[in-house]
Amino acid sequence: MTIAEIVNVLDARVLRGEEKIAQQVYSACCSDLMSDVLAFVNEKTVLLTGLTNMHVVRTAEMLDLKCLIFARGKVPQEDVLDAADELGLVVMTAPKTMFTCAGLLYDAGLRGAAMTWGNEKPGGEHSA
Repeated sequence: MTIAEIVNVLDARVLRGEEKIAQQVYSACCSDLMSDVLAFVNEKTVLLTGLTNMHVVRTAEMLDLKCLIFARGKVPQEDVLDAADELGLVVMTAPKTMFTCAGLLYDAGLRGAAMTWGNEKPGGEHSA
């Protein structure tokens, strides 16, 4: 799925990085807890969140994310947008709840970021 398709699916408004919306994305993560994102996301992905502070941008930087989607129509302050722009991120706001955004993206074919649980081995097998 391209970021442009995400914009259409979510009826979102691109705030920064519109020139990069032709990029392909393969998964998404949905969280307001950046510590969870750091712990479980291990691939380039899209992040859906309602958190609009600089922690989101720093998390995106550490994980080499491609796109930030702010749910519930939230718009970060200019310093956050400027920092995201410096990293080359596409930033958008969607006028829907995070739950609805996730459901619409899933229905359109975008899947969740792969993650392993504490007691799970690679491949989905559980340890004893």
